[in-house]
Amino acid sequence: MNDRSAQARGRTAPAAQDDAVIRISGLNKWYGAYHALRDIDLTVRKGERIVICGPSGSGKSTLVRCINALETHQGGTIDVVGTRLTDDLKDVGRIRTEVGMCFQQFNLFPHLTVLENCTLAPRWTRRQSKRDAEAEAMHFLNKVRIPDQANKYPGQLSGGQQQRVAIARALCMKPRIMLFDEPTSALDPEMIKEVLDTMVELARDGMTMLCVTHEMGFARKVADRVIFMDAGAIVEESDPETFFSAARNARTRQFLSQVLGH
Repeated sequence: MNDRSAQARGRTAPAAQDDAVIRISGLNKWYGAYHALRDIDLTVRKGERIVICGPSGSGKSTLVRCINALETHQGGTIDVVGTRLTDDLKDVGRIRTEVGMCFQQFNLFPHLTVLENCTLAPRWTRRQSKRDAEAEAMHFLNKVRIPDQANKYPGQLSGGQQQRVAIARALCMKPRIMLFDEPTSALDPEMIKEVLDTMVELARDGMTMLCVTHEMGFARKVADRVIFMDAGAIVEESDPETFFSAARNARTRQFLSQVLGH
């Protein structure tokens, strides 16, 4: 995609190819005899937004979880912002300071307020003062448009509000990359839009994002690249216009017909 076409579609063109923040080469992952990821090659550039879609069990969530070592891989390499992911805890820790993640379930601490959920990691891992951590937390709660919920507990919030807290909490660590693992799948339909709107704003701010989702409208609006996975492999990848109007692979076209209803 050239700069002009990216701007015409309301996106910032990805940085040059040598500005990669994630490099995955020959990635393989097994669960026992089950081959979950098969020879995955993927390069993500700074500022790029990638949507990963595919049927259940295709390896989408496993792929993004491998990037920050929530799952271990048995073959191939993963490099994140210049650090090779190994079983060395120092490497894992270094990568996790660069990568934020939001899950299907919000994973908030129910006994802590929203503000406390957002300040816990910066205070413990970045050694921020309480005052500085709270100031930054309020900045990001404003960004996701729920500053008025700061002193409430997660159980007092709607699902959409909890997911926005989870996004704010991840942003408080000032990651260079955000991973989203089906962030709207646990939400009621009326709550999905508020979370997607928050993610759209992150994209406009230039955040590097990998998002596993079935929200095809979000993919059309935000993605620089759409990746379709099936049976643990990347079957097809292209810009959204090509993906939705001229998919090359028959399996991709079948998936789209089922998801889009035509």
